[in-house]
Amino acid sequence: MNTWNDTNVSYFILTGLTDSGEVQLALSLLFLLIYLTSELGNLGMILIIWLDHQLHTPMYFFLTQLSFLDLCYSNVITPKTLVNLLTSSKSISYLGCFTQLYFFVLLSATECFLLSSMAYDRYIAICNPLHYPVIMSPRLCRVLLTGSYMVGFMDSFVNNLCMSRLHFCNSNIIHHFFCDASPILILSCNDTYGIEMMIMLLGGSTVIVSLIIICVSYVCILSTILKITSTSGKQKAFSTCASHLLGVTIFYGTIIFTYLKPKKSYSLGKDQVASVFYTIVIPMLNPLIYSLRNKEVKNAFIRVMQKRGGFRQIK
Repeated sequence: MNTWNDTNVSYFILTGLTDSGEVQLALSLLFLLIYLTSELGNLGMILIIWLDHQLHTPMYFFLTQLSFLDLCYSNVITPKTLVNLLTSSKSISYLGCFTQLYFFVLLSATECFLLSSMAYDRYIAICNPLHYPVIMSPRLCRVLLTGSYMVGFMDSFVNNLCMSRLHFCNSNIIHHFFCDASPILILSCNDTYGIEMMIMLLGGSTVIVSLIIICVSYVCILSTILKITSTSGKQKAFSTCASHLLGVTIFYGTIIFTYLKPKKSYSLGKDQVASVFYTIVIPMLNPLIYSLRNKEVKNAFIRVMQKRGGFRQIK
């Protein structure tokens, strides 16, 4: 245990997930596979949507941005985790730790409101289809995207501003595999109640407001679907938002379990398992959910491959 007699902490030590060398090796191989799948899946999704003009719609504009967020998200957490699993050095600099925390909060908060923007897009498409092209204009799409990033920047800035005021005089050992707020707050030797409440207020507001938008959108969508007389019409309407609903359920389920609770209820084992799923697995799942359950993406992939094959034949 490293102890500190002053507040000038220059680095932290991430204990990681386990002390067992065999388990660390197995986890490093698993996380590397997940990381590569996530990178290839999200890059592939972005390329398919960009190359196929039939997917240049508001729905796929937001899906491209979601893939971009997941692409960035994977690179904030997973590479450092892999390094810590494969090497004996578990240290991370003070600046590196708070930079990781900053981008983690930024991307998470942005994704919350991006998912709510996608829910609103589905609401307009199903409940007001005749006016969909007019309402969901490129300008509105850019406004919703900009608003999502502004919320993310605000949350991450305030979060880091509060956390940077902490004094670490007892230990520099973070009992986690990345720099998250809860395990860092535990290390502080001063009263963190005010900071904890501020972080919970901002984070909770972001999650709750975005979740309310999603819930209201889907209540209206469900009400509209129930009014459709034909079974095929109901199935078609539901299929357009099934992937998004599944992604939202997984994303918000892990967020609520992990973060919307007081610091004293932080449980090392349970929270680490949830955090692995939330930070490493979900960025891999999103492109799989939106591609395997989406016929338009599958057809776009076939069209892109046929075009590439056609170009090769001409050459």
